[in-house]
Amino acid sequence: MPLIHTCYRITDIGRSVAFYEALGFAEVGRIPIRDEAVNVFMNQPGDGDMPRLELTHNFGVDSYEIGTGYGHIGITTDDLDGMLARLAEQGIQPEKPPYSIREGGSRLTFVKDPDGYRVELLEMA
Repeated sequence: MPLIHTCYRITDIGRSVAFYEALGFAEVGRIPIRDEAVNVFMNQPGDGDMPRLELTHNFGVDSYEIGTGYGHIGITTDDLDGMLARLAEQGIQPEKPPYSIREGGSRLTFVKDPDGYRVELLEMA
């Protein structure tokens, strides 16, 4: 069975869609869930027809507790510094400057989406 998507709950569709578009995602569809919620589906180029990211907006909910079990989603980039410069133009800052876990290893950093979910940005070595 293949992994098809990651889903989490958001509080503001416009804000979240703009954030993920800044990371290279594109909205590929929305599906209302009765009068309770809306699912927003997003992909990155090359993801195919099956959405990889599902953002659920439940009507009337102003905040969520992320919890201690959530880690992050990870995306790769060929140019981490260039990506961070483009994100900075939109007011998105990394938690800390890029770093490597080991000598000669991949460079990475994290940003947070509008609801506080962490996203790892990884430039492969």
